[in-house]
Amino acid sequence: MEQLSLLDSVVKTDQTALRTEQLRTLIRHHNRCYYELDTPEISDADYDALLRELQCLETERPELQTADSPTLRVGGRPLERFSQVRHRLPMLSLENALQEEDIRAFDQRIRTLLGLPDGETICYQCEPKMDGLAIELVYRNGLLEQASTRGDGETGEEVTANVRTIRSVPLRLNGLNLPELLEVRGEVYLPLVAFQRLNAEREENGELPFANPRNAAAGSIRQLDPKVAARRPLAMVCYGVGSRVKGQ
Repeated sequence: MEQLSLLDSVVKTDQTALRTEQLRTLIRHHNRCYYELDTPEISDADYDALLRELQCLETERPELQTADSPTLRVGGRPLERFSQVRHRLPMLSLENALQEEDIRAFDQRIRTLLGLPDGETICYQCEPKMDGLAIELVYRNGLLEQASTRGDGETGEEVTANVRTIRSVPLRLNGLNLPELLEVRGEVYLPLVAFQRLNAEREENGELPFANPRNAAAGSIRQLDPKVAARRPLAMVCYGVGSRVKGQ
């Protein structure tokens, strides 16, 4: 009887571990459908049910939680302070061009750099600027290891726990032959519709509204309690790569 009881325990343990991994795979799939492909396959309620089930299993068996578990997006324990992170490559800021002469001066610098004559056509690709907070993501062997602010360009603050709560930020990269180390740079921002909804909720609760989406995004990322960031509808757009180290 004792052996049968032990066997039942092992089988249950294996089933729990298997279900936990199944849930993580399912949730990652639906995250990709929603945020990357814009083709959701299940309702928000069904998605939340999957996430709650995974949370319950990981609470019962903490050793089953992985570094890229979707449950980390709901926020962890509050921090006492942010630690400092030195960037491997400087994170430079964008220069404003407010007047036509500023744009023409930029064009001239590009022509000089490329050695092109004034009469030759250059095609520029332009896009709206997402005004938020510059962030660097560090992936090691495809797993999100660290996230930090730009700071002064040389040194920033580690905000990994808060950035993990942003559903559009992959905790694990897809693909084969991923680099051993990859730094991805971008902007964490608050979409305008989400900003308006957030401010309406704050006013209903008797709280002061945020002055603008940029302040709301920056303030959310710099919260010591990740659960606060998790409640804010933040998004991230990536535009560049810092250091990159190939794998074996």
